[in-house]
Amino acid sequence: MRAQVHYRSVEVRGHEIFYREAGRADAPAVLLLHGFPTSSHMLRDLIPRLAGRYRVIAPDHVGFGRSATPAATDFPYTFAELALVTAEFTEKIGLDRFALYVQDYGAPIGLRLALAHPDRVTAIVTQNGNAYEDGLGKEAWAPVFAYIAAPSEETAGPVREIRSPEGIKWQYTHGVPDPSAVSPDAWDHDVVMMARDGQDEIQLALMGDYGSNIDLYPDFHAYFRASQVPVLAVWGGHDEIFVPAGALAFQRDLPEAEIHLLPTGHFALETHAEQIAGLMDDFLARRVC
Repeated sequence: MRAQVHYRSVEVRGHEIFYREAGRADAPAVLLLHGFPTSSHMLRDLIPRLAGRYRVIAPDHVGFGRSATPAATDFPYTFAELALVTAEFTEKIGLDRFALYVQDYGAPIGLRLALAHPDRVTAIVTQNGNAYEDGLGKEAWAPVFAYIAAPSEETAGPVREIRSPEGIKWQYTHGVPDPSAVSPDAWDHDVVMMARDGQDEIQLALMGDYGSNIDLYPDFHAYFRASQVPVLAVWGGHDEIFVPAGALAFQRDLPEAEIHLLPTGHFALETHAEQIAGLMDDFLARRVC
C-alpha cells in the first residue's frame, strides 16, 4: 500500500510555503529540495516510495510551485535568502534533524542550510545537485555565466531561453535513451508555472545570483572535510547541465561518498524513481538510521 501524501502550507516570514508530507511524524526525517524550473511536483514519485520508513517533507521554494511568488521588487531572490527561508521553514514544522535530498537549485540552498546548521543534517543525497566546478557543463552554463558577468537585455535573451517551453522540455528529455518514458505532464507543469506574471524578473534574479553559490564551493568542501557527512550521489549520468564529473568530485573531500551514475538525464526521477528510492533506502538505513 502506498503511503498517503498530505498537501500543506505554513507561513514563513510572511510568505506561504507549500509542502508535501508523508510518513510517520516520529520517523527519521528526509527533507527534499527541488531544482529549477520545477517544484515539489518533481518529487511526486519518490515521496511515497520513501514514506514507509521516513518522514518525508518537500517544500516549494519561494517563487516556485504553489508557494508564494512575491514580486522581485518585494523579495530578495537570492540563494542566501531562499536558504534562510528553508531553515525557518524546518523550524516552523518542528524538523530539527534530517537527511537532505537535493537536486539542481536545491543543492546550494540545502548546502547553505548545512553550513549554517551542520548539527541538523544527518546525511546528504545529491541527485544532480552540484557542489564542484567539475560538474558545471560548459555549454549549458555559458549563457548563465555571460549574464552574470554583464547583465543586459542582450545577455538575458539566452538565459530566458532556458525556461522557455522548448528549454524546459529539453531539460527533461536530454540524455534520456527513450524520451517516450518521460511524461509530458512533467514539463507541462513547469511551463505553466514559469509563464506566470513576475517570473521573468524572479528567474533572472536567481540566475544572476548563481555565482554566489560557486563562490561558496570552498566553504562547502571545507564542511564536507570537517564533518565527513554521509553522502550519496545518485546522478543522471547523461546530464549535460551538471555533468558526471560533479558526482565523482565528492570523493575528493568525502572518500566514503557513494556514487551511482544512472543511464538517464538531469531529471533522473522521471525514469529511475524506483531505483533512486532503493538506493536511498539502503544508504540511509546503513549510514543514518
